[in-house]
Amino acid sequence: MPLREHLLELRKRLFLAACGLVAGAIVGWFLYEPLLEALQAPLLKAAEEQGKVISLNFSGLASALDMKVKVSLFLGVIVTCPWWLYQLWAFITPGLTTREKRYAFAFLGASVPLFLGGALLAWWVLPHAVDILAGFVPDGATNLADAQGYLSFVMRLVLAFGLAFVLPVVLVALNATGILRASAMAKGWRWAVLIAFVFAAVMTPTPDALTMIFVALPICGLYFAALGISYLHDRRADKRDAARLAL
Repeated sequence: MPLREHLLELRKRLFLAACGLVAGAIVGWFLYEPLLEALQAPLLKAAEEQGKVISLNFSGLASALDMKVKVSLFLGVIVTCPWWLYQLWAFITPGLTTREKRYAFAFLGASVPLFLGGALLAWWVLPHAVDILAGFVPDGATNLADAQGYLSFVMRLVLAFGLAFVLPVVLVALNATGILRASAMAKGWRWAVLIAFVFAAVMTPTPDALTMIFVALPICGLYFAALGISYLHDRRADKRDAARLAL
């Protein structure tokens, strides 16, 4: 495609993804109460176990409404992940051959459970992080966590883990388009492992190394799985190219 058509296609896909997010946010609006209870559960559990006053604080008149809108959008992102991930692959597929376009559905089928798996892992990490961080509150003090700040913390955690789990699928897609070779991925495996552990250390604010390892190992495993798939694809592509040259 010419550059102008690429930009028009990108605008179209972004618009469709935004429409899906709005639809998901409408669903989230009606599920706000149970989701808010689930978000508050780690705070209330930490308060009960540590015998401290820890709860959400709405600092302004409009903050409760703002919180409801943001929680609805947050749930919309999670619920509609198959839709906006499809828009991503639909933007990539014009650069693929007819044979390779068939793989787009396999990529979509892999990316959705991986994103949800990453989000679930973040949800598992959240209570541990809240419990550790709440432990720094001095005895006799009250921790009224700002609702907006707490929600932003949870959203960054869940989305970061979800996107980190989808990244290997993006690498495979780039390999399918011929942009990224498996040899380049193999040369950078040390950096990939280092980045995975740094990411795990930053996103799991707990002092124990075990939680960090539990988070980093799946990300490293997915990277090496993407490397193996890319290597097999490159080997088949090289054989096809060699056969064409021989003819």
